[in-house]
Amino acid sequence: MSITLAPATLDDWQQIVAWTNAEGWNPGHGDAACFLPTDPAGFFVGRDDDGRILSSISIANHSPDFAFLGFYLVAPGHRGRGLGLATWRSAFPHAGTRTVALDAVPAQRETYRRSGFVPAHTTVRWTGRPSGAPAPADVVPFSPDHLDAVAAYDRRSFPADRRGFLARWLTAPGRTARLRLRDGRVTGYGTLRPAQDGHRVGPLCADTRDDAEALLDSLTAHLSPEETVHLDIPEPNTSATALARDRGYAPGFSTSRMYAGPAPATPLEGVYAVASLELG
Repeated sequence: MSITLAPATLDDWQQIVAWTNAEGWNPGHGDAACFLPTDPAGFFVGRDDDGRILSSISIANHSPDFAFLGFYLVAPGHRGRGLGLATWRSAFPHAGTRTVALDAVPAQRETYRRSGFVPAHTTVRWTGRPSGAPAPADVVPFSPDHLDAVAAYDRRSFPADRRGFLARWLTAPGRTARLRLRDGRVTGYGTLRPAQDGHRVGPLCADTRDDAEALLDSLTAHLSPEETVHLDIPEPNTSATALARDRGYAPGFSTSRMYAGPAPATPLEGVYAVASLELG
């Protein structure tokens, strides 16, 4: 069986989102509409001769130096036929000479290693309940007037300027976005979005654990006590892991952050939850 790879439309990508839900990835509502404009030419689907979508991959070029790979999937019932490898080989040149990052499930880590990816650290999904604690007054709702300051702050924790992505991600329907200001300076920001199961927080970036806790309380203040909240926390940030554990969150599945090419020197101590395991 052969496939033809082509850039995906938003409608195409809704089918891929359904696959990710079936795989237990717990996609956020509206994520696809935020993802695709990041690099419209970097989201691919593979079709058979009848036009059916059988595979997918994204290689989103964030900058001239950095790309992120995700959504590497083959439709159930069509696996083990080489379609995934064909999809990979056709799409990967889109990254050019950039360093490419991905978050690999444990079962695929050796596959990626054979393709030149090197493990850097583990990310763990932590799941818990809202605390019900009030947030300090210096945690404020995000507005478009804050975008430049938040994008500059985010650049400390992400290896590319993603101002355009943040403009969509922080303001999409159903999102709650907050930042903490001290003397007019951003000391953290975060976003909560509804997902297939509960709500997902990310990104959550902060100067200190106190800033992160204040933001988390503000983001979840409107949720009922029985709702679930998920955070994908880079394991090297021990402060973030301690926060989740102290709040009664439980660890779930993990992924391995891997890089093909020089790993960015971006520090992780300010990352209390990543935005997405599919886009970084």
